[in-house]
Amino acid sequence: MAQKTFQDGQYTFVDEGEGPVILVLHGLFGALSNFHDVVDGFKDQYRVIIPVMPIYDMPMRQASLEGLLKFIEGFVELKGLKDMILLGNSLGGHVALMYTLAHPEHVKSLVLTGSSGLFENTMGGSFPKRGSYDYIKERVEYTFYDPKTATKELVDECFEITSSIPKCMNIVQIAKSAQRNNMADEIPSITAPTCLIWGLNDTITPPHVGHEFNRLIPNSELHFIDKCCHAPMMEQPEQFNRILKKYLEKLNETIEA
Repeated sequence: MAQKTFQDGQYTFVDEGEGPVILVLHGLFGALSNFHDVVDGFKDQYRVIIPVMPIYDMPMRQASLEGLLKFIEGFVELKGLKDMILLGNSLGGHVALMYTLAHPEHVKSLVLTGSSGLFENTMGGSFPKRGSYDYIKERVEYTFYDPKTATKELVDECFEITSSIPKCMNIVQIAKSAQRNNMADEIPSITAPTCLIWGLNDTITPPHVGHEFNRLIPNSELHFIDKCCHAPMMEQPEQFNRILKKYLEKLNETIEA
């Protein structure tokens, strides 16, 4: 079911619930629906906000991680957000890492799931095959442990995106930007408590990537979900929410102590 969205200037976003802010950053082929269960699971206690990043629509000369970071900085400033729990999946995790390093005063905690920033194995960086529905279907299924998770609606959405030459050009630009931007030397400076939730069967950012993030980020903890690939919040939403809820409860206890 489609999430209700709001518009404020150039920004389109989901904004559900009240309480401490969870700001969610989606991935390269991410959609707001990817986080439906996160919104439903946390909106009773938190304010869950998901801005639509302009991955496909931004001018090509701006299509980069730096361009996306600037976009998120503008959104946070416009909405007056602070003390955020910043949750990023895949490319969104990469942008979340960059934001946390640039604005540590605004980030209470960082949550990464299948994040890029160290290593990723993806079709990004090469021009996606336009016009081949079977190819796009195969690539979408590749991101899930159970191929059935790749619904026809999801495949159709990705096929529509890759059928557009300008959108494909942006995808390639941003994917190359991510591949160039290895953050191994920077992320040990992150001081925010960090929760890493990884699919044990992730083919895009394999388990060793989760272990490496855990090693490099000083105050981090790592959780694996079995029979799960690159998008745990979609493929195993109950387990994902259970891990995140327990982590946030512990985080609140630590802050209050």
